[in-house]
Amino acid sequence: MSQFIRYITCTLLGLALGLSVTLSGQENADQYHPRLNYPLLLDVIDTIETYYVKELTQDELISAAIEGIFDKLDPYSGFLDKQAFSNIRDANKGEYFGFGIEIAAEDDKITIITPFPSSPAELAGIRAGDQIVKLNNKKVNPEQLDTLLKEIKHHSQNNQSINLALTHSNMNSVFEVTLVPSIISVQSVTAKLYEDKIGYIRLASFQDNSTEEMIGQLTQWQPIGLKGIILDLRNNPGGLLDQAIKIADIFIAKGRIVSTEGRFFDANSDYFASPQTMLSSVPMIVLINKGSASASEVLAAALQENDRATLIGETSFGKGTVQSLIPTLVEGNAIKLTIAKYTTPKGHDINTKGIEPDIKLEAETVTIGESVPIIDKNMVHDEIRDDLILDSAITWIKTNT
Repeated sequence: MSQFIRYITCTLLGLALGLSVTLSGQENADQYHPRLNYPLLLDVIDTIETYYVKELTQDELISAAIEGIFDKLDPYSGFLDKQAFSNIRDANKGEYFGFGIEIAAEDDKITIITPFPSSPAELAGIRAGDQIVKLNNKKVNPEQLDTLLKEIKHHSQNNQSINLALTHSNMNSVFEVTLVPSIISVQSVTAKLYEDKIGYIRLASFQDNSTEEMIGQLTQWQPIGLKGIILDLRNNPGGLLDQAIKIADIFIAKGRIVSTEGRFFDANSDYFASPQTMLSSVPMIVLINKGSASASEVLAAALQENDRATLIGETSFGKGTVQSLIPTLVEGNAIKLTIAKYTTPKGHDINTKGIEPDIKLEAETVTIGESVPIIDKNMVHDEIRDDLILDSAITWIKTNT
């Protein structure tokens, strides 16, 4: 289950690119490839099936061969069976069944990229940046991430709980949680209007309808005369790249949004803003943290490097690659494949590095008036007293506009 959660949050190219990849793959599949040693592969499978001490079916051996191929690739590429492929499509619509965590291997550790809002993981106290030490009382190995994900997925599909032992970022103490899978609904865009006409938008993930929802919300605010906009991308693990590009285009009148680079023609693209914008003169703050990854980093970098917004928070996760879903010739299955890397408008590769905010505030160390000098103690609002990062953004807008 966690694997398909990871899948949906990994950046995906839009439908046009996915279609072009699919058509190319189908065309080439009909051709003979003399450089591929099919007889050798078939001979190995046949020999093992016939003589190996333990009986293995041909399907099991083919599955093992496929797993071996993807072991040679990055952790964001993988084979999707019919169920996993269906799960991704459902998740892009904002609903799925599982534990609500996205996992990646980082610095030889298995790290939580983000817990999803109101998910079993978030309700259990898991935070972005936490590191998994054990799964079901067994120590985890970062080199066996796929094995870990398969076990979590198996428990989810069979409606079974899992036990995780974790450590919070920069802490040595271990805590344990038991997670029970459940249906998780993620609303892509939520909004609130604070006093002094400051609009707050929480963008939880990049789904099929994210741009439409964003435009709808901004349209409601246009007659108000906003004094500022706060876009919250904290714990947004990504999603559909085309949605991130379209949302960036809403706020940016000109300039590059993102560039992609890969081995085949359609994977190489420069995306530029169009002149049509909304609320372009309204000051803007973007909130990021270590759980902001992939498509959310594309959007944050585009707004920062085109001088459209000030970034406040923590260094983002640092995922600078692009994945595409490529249906296989066997109906219902698909391959999720890393086909390109992306760079920011100024040409920066943020993979494994993340995006540095303009004003760095660590969530765990924020205290009023001490770690956050831009906060005036007299300006803290009771309704958001438990979110001092957000309060910092509100104070920044009030004092800089």
